[in-house]
Amino acid sequence: MTYSEDDFVMISALQHYVFCERQCALIHLEQVWLESGLTAEGRILHERVHEQEGETRAGVRIERALPLRSLRLGLVGVADVIEFHPLTDGGWLPFPVEYKRGKPKPDYCDAVQLCAQAMCLEEMMNVGVPRGALFYGKIRRRHDVVFNEALREETEGTAKRVHELIASGVTPRASYEKKCKQCSLLSVCLPKSLGRNRDISRYLTGAIDQ
Repeated sequence: MTYSEDDFVMISALQHYVFCERQCALIHLEQVWLESGLTAEGRILHERVHEQEGETRAGVRIERALPLRSLRLGLVGVADVIEFHPLTDGGWLPFPVEYKRGKPKPDYCDAVQLCAQAMCLEEMMNVGVPRGALFYGKIRRRHDVVFNEALREETEGTAKRVHELIASGVTPRASYEKKCKQCSLLSVCLPKSLGRNRDISRYLTGAIDQ
């Protein structure tokens, strides 16, 4: 099965989905977004990375803001950095690097996003991509990620579930968890007070009409 371009979803939606299915729906289904201090820091970090020109260091080609897509997974996005390491046969081995503002998370949402980038590269370039890295701005260090079979299966399954979520047109009910404090959409999601059977678009419409 392959997806048409009209059905593509952003690679970042997979990260949002693993973190919180409701957050994913608010952003990618209901088009709700709020800028916070933390998201602004993240946006500026990505912009700074993307603005730099490609270069070569110690024989490694470094490309920035490289467009990605996968017809098989129905994904589209932009890679922060792709390092191309030389192979003995004259080819190049892609090594994706995703930049994150904070520090490593207790879940695997960032790893899934990075793995999706690798799977896009594999489809686009017809080459295996076994590894990549997450660079966290708060600790100023890379966290290496191996794209093993378990992570690849989780990434593919997450892509499928995101497509199903978007196709359903239904935003999951609010449910408060400790991680909600980290979400920039907390003030519109209202997991503690919003009725469990109300979606955010209806809530916002009612608030505007008052």
